Amino acid sequence: MKKNVIAMMGVVCMAALLTACAGSGTKTETGTTAAEQKEAAGKLVMVTNAEFPPYEYYDKNDIVGIDADIARAIADKMGVELEIQDMAFDSLIPAVQSGKADFTAAGMTVNEDRKKNVDFTDTYAEAAQVIIVKEGSEIKTPDDLTGKKIGVQTGTTGDIYADDIENADVQRFNKGMEAVMALTQSKIDAVIIDREPAKVFVKENAGLVILDEAFTEEEYAIAVKKDNKELLDKINSAIKELKESGELKKIVDKYITAE
Repeated sequence: MKKNVIAMMGVVCMAALLTACAGSGTKTETGTTAAEQKEAAGKLVMVTNAEFPPYEYYDKNDIVGIDADIARAIADKMGVELEIQDMAFDSLIPAVQSGKADFTAAGMTVNEDRKKNVDFTDTYAEAAQVIIVKEGSEIKTPDDLTGKKIGVQTGTTGDIYADDIENADVQRFNKGMEAVMALTQSKIDAVIIDREPAKVFVKENAGLVILDEAFTEEEYAIAVKKDNKELLDKINSAIKELKESGELKKIVDKYITAE
């Protein structure tokens, strides 16, 4: 009898070890990822890059912002719990592709390259890439960026579009603030970044201005794993409800006030 009990305990311990060793993106014996298991258990995993105010940023230990609040509202409508994980921007889509996360909301622009790797929900915000320069700069329009040193955040649409600027020396930074700091120190001539974070950076750093003419116009959406139509439809349904009820506008207005 004791041998049977000991043997059974060994089986239980081995199972626990195997479960603990399975990473969040690793397939289990049931063929599902950890993110898929959490979804089935009433939990969704969202990944973001919390360096992009007012869309996502830290308030003490909490990730807050437009995307975070919209994601929480979507989770509430779906009747599930939301877990938000912070990581580098260029790791977001791979995390969704691998199943480590259910979706990403990170001020992410819908474009053809990204559509090859993930499926996008309906758009929930319009945005623009703008140009930050120092006061008195000779750069007055996007055309003046030719041949200049330009700072961008790695993996963003500003990073993608900057490559099209003739003879530009594009310098990539892990965080938008790092690019802005390089500008204040005159290490670069301009920064290309989303309009709303740009407003925050200019407000917090004297001597910087945003050019009147936008660099690009774009739309933001949530990205989910390719062919996960069930989750895509659920999120789209929630986004539609949030738009129709006015709740989405209230979330945006909470973080972006009229100038």
